[in-house]
Amino acid sequence: MRLGSHFPRATGALFREFDRIDVFTREIAALRKDEDLAHALTEIARDMGFRYFALTHHLDVKVAASPNVRLHNYPPDWVRYFDDNALGPSDPVHRATHMTSVGFPWSELSRLIPLSARDEDILERAAARGVGEGFTVPVHVPGEAHGSCSFATAHGQALDAGQFAAAQLVGAFAFEAARRIACMRRPLAERPMLTDRQRDCVLWAARGKSDWEIAQILGVSHETVIRHLKLARERYDVSRRSQLMAHALYDGAIGFADIFDR
Repeated sequence: MRLGSHFPRATGALFREFDRIDVFTREIAALRKDEDLAHALTEIARDMGFRYFALTHHLDVKVAASPNVRLHNYPPDWVRYFDDNALGPSDPVHRATHMTSVGFPWSELSRLIPLSARDEDILERAAARGVGEGFTVPVHVPGEAHGSCSFATAHGQALDAGQFAAAQLVGAFAFEAARRIACMRRPLAERPMLTDRQRDCVLWAARGKSDWEIAQILGVSHETVIRHLKLARERYDVSRRSQLMAHALYDGAIGFADIFDR
């Protein structure tokens, strides 16, 4: 009875929250510039009770090749320290994203990864520069560096756990918008398209089968398999089987689960 008495009010609040997120996702789908996406993120982060956001691939920005995603409004002195010490790949929050597929509050870092003295020092330095508690949404796209969308309070400001679900959705959609703006992948219409038979041959090649073995599995001639793989390489403009398989994985023609079928 007690749960039921509160349910309608909670549901109404939830619907209003998701209405706001729906508007946000439709707005950012039309954006074409980083600065416009950063402005939209600043506003919705504030609406969710956060002061800061960081949308980034986990790279050393001083040596990283473009394109890559990096948008934030963190304090400038913290950004300088972060970049000068090449913390993109080694930051404890970034490392923790490898351990989960959903967002997590930073208070759970020690549950996800062992925190070293160096990690504790990084977190303390961030706090000293004004960054408080946070929530991070992991982003894992095969063929790209790991990334994340983090939201953080100002130091001393409480974190509202009631906003975690909203932050999860906002972070995921925002990162996808940033990938599109950064042109992380060629448009689908510009990618090579394998035929079904070429895809079958590439898949079995990725599983370690020889051309002769693929022919036996598919019930075609040895020469047919050779021709299919040759045409597939030509479509991707590569000369090696390993390059062909990498491109097919990157473009989604085949998947890791297809190769390592258990």
